[in-house]
Amino acid sequence: MPTSTSRRRLIKGAGLAGAAAAATTIAAPAIAQPEPTVRWRLTSSYPKSLDTIYGASTLLSKYVGESTDGRFTIDVFAPGEIVPGLQALDAVQNHTVEVAQTALYYYIGKDPAFAPFTTLPFGLNARQQTAWLYHGGGIELQNAFLAKHNVIGFAGGNTGAQMGGWFRKEIKTVADLKGLKMRLPGIAGQVLARLGLVPQNLAGGDIYPALEKGTIDAAEFVGPVDDEKLGFNRVAPYYYYPGWWEGGPTIHFIANLKAWNELPRHYQAAFEAAAAYANADMLAKYDARNPAALRRLVAGGAQLRPFPAEVMDASYKENTALMAEISAKNAEFKTIYDSMLAFRNEEYLWWQVGEYPYDGYMIRARTRG
Repeated sequence: MPTSTSRRRLIKGAGLAGAAAAATTIAAPAIAQPEPTVRWRLTSSYPKSLDTIYGASTLLSKYVGESTDGRFTIDVFAPGEIVPGLQALDAVQNHTVEVAQTALYYYIGKDPAFAPFTTLPFGLNARQQTAWLYHGGGIELQNAFLAKHNVIGFAGGNTGAQMGGWFRKEIKTVADLKGLKMRLPGIAGQVLARLGLVPQNLAGGDIYPALEKGTIDAAEFVGPVDDEKLGFNRVAPYYYYPGWWEGGPTIHFIANLKAWNELPRHYQAAFEAAAAYANADMLAKYDARNPAALRRLVAGGAQLRPFPAEVMDASYKENTALMAEISAKNAEFKTIYDSMLAFRNEEYLWWQVGEYPYDGYMIRARTRG
């Protein structure tokens, strides 16, 4: 029969063993679940040769992959490798690919309400467009609209103010626009159609052959960096500005909504952060590269011309009328346009006090040397 001392030792030992067992049960970590492996395909509306704009897609892929330790990867494809450039939206909608890089105003044939999220004629400049999207209600309006088309959108770049394009002949009056066949996408094409121009919607890689063969008489794309790469100066000498139809157009990444919703939240966060970086990086690259490209184009014979005031005023008048007509027929477009217009008017209150006087003075100072 155990003594009282041995009984105490037995009880104490049992208690310690039980406590240790309980502690082991409580402290044992849950078995870590492996991170899912996700592989997406991205189709771009822009050729690889335009590394500033197409490069935003490769940046997106790079940073998504790196921030998820390679578990969420995005393979990037140029136009024609999966679908043609202007079928990017359709490919995302029907889940041929999970994501695309494109400009939403390419799809106004489906609904004109796509356009404002890229840009509208006489719309917002690059900084204002970004401010409207991020802090003026633009993204909320955008994704409520895009959800009806089974996609979600992310600002993924901005070109800054664009050029007015390359013309085979000089444009001195509104009459010179009549019958002119010009590559000009979006609502701007409808504006100039009211002045007699014949707009054509061509993907970036298809523009030069059409201009070279005379299928079109004029073309615009972005600005000096891309226009130089595309070689427009070799077939059309007159280079007009400003591109009043694209004061600050946003390039988007659009993802299939179902595929997006299936992503783990931290993969979504990685995507959003990478898109935001690409958005800022594209504009910075264009701003850094355009001056030297413009110098080279002019040195090579390009003849810079401002659009005549008559053409600008006529275009502004027709655009105002067209916006009112579209708004009267399309309530969703009206809601989006009214939001953008109110934001633009408020922004220029500040611009005329801060930005414009400073830039104007510095331009004059540069001219004086």
